[in-house]
Amino acid sequence: MIQANPAAASAFGISGSITTPAGWLNANVYANIGPLLALLLTIGYGAAAVAGQDADGTLGLLATLPMSRTRLVLAKTWTLLLIALVVPVATLVVCLAGPRFALTPDWGALLGVTVTLTLLAFIFGACAMFVGALTGSRGAATGAASALAAAAYLISSLGPVVPELHSIRWLAPFSWAVGNDQLDHGPTTVEMLALLGLAAALAVATISAFRRLDIH
Repeated sequence: MIQANPAAASAFGISGSITTPAGWLNANVYANIGPLLALLLTIGYGAAAVAGQDADGTLGLLATLPMSRTRLVLAKTWTLLLIALVVPVATLVVCLAGPRFALTPDWGALLGVTVTLTLLAFIFGACAMFVGALTGSRGAATGAASALAAAAYLISSLGPVVPELHSIRWLAPFSWAVGNDQLDHGPTTVEMLALLGLAAALAVATISAFRRLDIH
């Protein structure tokens, strides 16, 4: 499939050799199902943390507690980070059994990808939280974050084989985290800083939006 239809293979995050440890892990976990599961958790929580609770009427009760709105949203942000860790850490733990099955990846690169996958999941969860704080709509938060994640995935995965997408591939967070052969050589400092910077920017934007939210 990779040789006969590289575009179709790329849509599933599969490119290059799948007979190396890094290639096999990338094709089966890190380029597709791993990010998908991580984003399901974080986008779901991000949409529910502010907009969902506002619609349920529970956010108003939290807002009456003796704490600032900034502290409240920071607590939710730390919770989002913990949720973002679940899939990457669980996957890393499973990979530790790899040598027993003749699968020995570059452990330093794998640890780096664990960090970048965590940041990737956090970013789209934070995006959902930001849209929720901005609009007060859980549906808008889920839809916007999911659409952006899908677009970023397709741009990153199809960029190598679709010339029209190649020039903008660098804009997709997926390419910074798992879409640029990070399992072979590890994430670069620039990729790590880009993910950290975007995550921090979304967290700050969420705090600002939450301060202005008209809580029901």
